[in-house]
Amino acid sequence: MKKKTLVIGASLNPDRYSNIAINRLTTYEHPVQAIGLKEGVVAGVEISVEKEDFKGIDTVTLYLNPSRQEAYYTYILSLNPKRVIFNPGTENPDFYKLLKEHNIEFEVACTLVLLGTNQY
Repeated sequence: MKKKTLVIGASLNPDRYSNIAINRLTTYEHPVQAIGLKEGVVAGVEISVEKEDFKGIDTVTLYLNPSRQEAYYTYILSLNPKRVIFNPGTENPDFYKLLKEHNIEFEVACTLVLLGTNQY
């Protein structure tokens, strides 16, 4: 099943894991939306600098450190995704609590590993 995914912390730099994740998600044919600091296109996916009202998001995958995530708490909750993935370096117990209160699942995992091992 294809899962519409929002990558937050998307980068135009091909060496960044968020960039690699966008490429891999599109390779696996998951629909992808992306938000980052700079507008641009990665693997045919437009990176927005705005918190757009994306519809039907199944998964949010984070590539922001915990101190930068706080500005996205309300936004992510408003999207009501089925799950949020905390990639290495993004672990955030404060946000875990909020997600639990809103019945949103979360995983502390690597999106790339999940995709590569058919667990996405």
